[in-house]
Amino acid sequence: MALRFDGPGQWWGPPVSWGEGQRPKGARDRVGPTRRSARESNFLKSRWYSQRIGCEATLARWGTVGQPVLVFPTAGGDAEELERFLMIRALEPLLEAGRIKIYSPDSVAGRVWFNREGTPEHRMAMQHHYHEWIRHEVVPAIYMDCKTDGIPIWTAGASIGAFHAAAAVCRSPDVFHRSLSMSGTYNLMRFIESDTPSELFKRVSPLYMVPRLEGKHLELLRTRFLEIATGEGRWENLGESYGLAKVLGAKGIPNHVDSWGPDWHHDWITWREMLPKYLDQWTR
Repeated sequence: MALRFDGPGQWWGPPVSWGEGQRPKGARDRVGPTRRSARESNFLKSRWYSQRIGCEATLARWGTVGQPVLVFPTAGGDAEELERFLMIRALEPLLEAGRIKIYSPDSVAGRVWFNREGTPEHRMAMQHHYHEWIRHEVVPAIYMDCKTDGIPIWTAGASIGAFHAAAAVCRSPDVFHRSLSMSGTYNLMRFIESDTPSELFKRVSPLYMVPRLEGKHLELLRTRFLEIATGEGRWENLGESYGLAKVLGAKGIPNHVDSWGPDWHHDWITWREMLPKYLDQWTR
């Protein structure tokens, strides 16, 4: 079933066909209209079952025109986390000016990772399946919504969302052209009871994927850009950001580490300042 829109505040159906196999019992094709206040009247969301990740997941959208930006949630977050933590309010001037459209998916892989669901192998595999869902289901939904196949998409995210933002560009530079990673956690292996990354995980993590890149994939990635922003206050780890930058730089991939200093902590207060600032600069 193709994605379709049936008027303001309504976003119906999964963005791609169900593919091989039978539709799981109880899976929903569509959700009813979601309405917000006048300030948030351009909010839409869709929820569908994906065989790639083995569950239902939501994609939310704010704004009607502008540069599409896919913002990944933090570890336990969902598609509407940005609204609850007032990020959408911070982005309101850019949204109202038609300079950006914000999309956000559920953090399916992040929840599996940090809730320690299943075996380490399962958790590592889910990172791969999650990015397959993003590439083959979420991206077509964004194209459909923008009415432009192949429109360049930017990514952003904080904490583990920063990992996914960078990974999306490195893995699919044909789709994602720029990323903003804020207060990133990039060495995910330290959160798992295993010393050996699986082959599926190596296809997702920039720390393992990028050193193995070559050929046309690497050539295209060298035309993209990754901004790596971080504070140096509580719960921040500047070394994580420079670790990612070192891996990218060794392969000639454009990137920039921007440290905001010790007054900025691993917190939404920091990220509500960072994301509007960079998106404002990039859309002028």
